[in-house]
Amino acid sequence: MTRSAEATFDPRLDLLLERVVDVPRALVWRAWTDPEQIKQWFTPAPWRTVECEIDLRPGGVFRTVMRSPEGQEFPNAGCYLDIVENERLVWTNALGAGYRPSQGGGAEETTGGELTFTAAITLEDHDGGTRYRALAMHGEAAMRDRHEAMGFQDGWGAAFDQLVAMIKRG
Repeated sequence: MTRSAEATFDPRLDLLLERVVDVPRALVWRAWTDPEQIKQWFTPAPWRTVECEIDLRPGGVFRTVMRSPEGQEFPNAGCYLDIVENERLVWTNALGAGYRPSQGGGAEETTGGELTFTAAITLEDHDGGTRYRALAMHGEAAMRDRHEAMGFQDGWGAAFDQLVAMIKRG
């Protein structure tokens, strides 16, 4: 069996969020792969995720609809590239389901323009909990800088805090 290549962090092109949390890796994985759980934590409050579709296989769709506090809805769609249960989840909004190239990037409506990236979530056991790593890879520095200016650390960090809180509530 061939293992897929690991995503590596390039500080010129990528953004990285790393945390160690006291929740089991399998529950973090489930929160990332169960549409009903995604709707509970994926979008930083007061925004909400009101729809989620997951076809958890390489080439499968990962689609969400986020709703602003004012009621505007923003669809986002992407394609899973790599899935290793309880270890790694990789998707991109540069492609749609079936590896079909998307038109303008999957986050165009929420970001006011094209924001294309590939995300790699990795999970490792760590001292009774989980080491969590979320890597957002961009094709050019300007795209990385734009994503950072949009609040990548705060937004992805707040969403992950909501994921952990959801798990702890049971």
